[in-house]
Amino acid sequence: MSVAVATQEKAGFWIRFIAIIIDGLIIGLIGGLLSNTVVTTGPNGSIVTQQGPTGLLSLLYYVFFWSSYGSGQTLGMRVFKLKVIKTDGTMLDLVGAFIRYVGFIVSAICLGIGFIWAAFDANKQGWHDKIAGTYVVRTG
Repeated sequence: MSVAVATQEKAGFWIRFIAIIIDGLIIGLIGGLLSNTVVTTGPNGSIVTQQGPTGLLSLLYYVFFWSSYGSGQTLGMRVFKLKVIKTDGTMLDLVGAFIRYVGFIVSAICLGIGFIWAAFDANKQGWHDKIAGTYVVRTG
């Protein structure tokens, strides 16, 4: 780990949590607008719905913005001047961002414990950060 990364202020749990909420609202809004929700009546009169591409949108959103293409910052992270970097101080490529996204899903599926972990970790890393070898740092 470089000296610059070691001395950079790492973002805490609550500010990261609020940034994720902002990102979720953005993804939900865009997903809702793009959604092709179809409501039909089933053979027994029940209502059947089919959802649009929100899951795929989430994957594309996070992988793009966490990578160097998105400057390591989702829109929610930009509000608070936060950035995802690798533990060596470099930016994530698309594969690294995808690995972080897989870890993000694992963190969520485990009742959010993977996210909460960042509140107690010495380097403020959630499980997804540990899996991908990343930090979330303050840029300003």
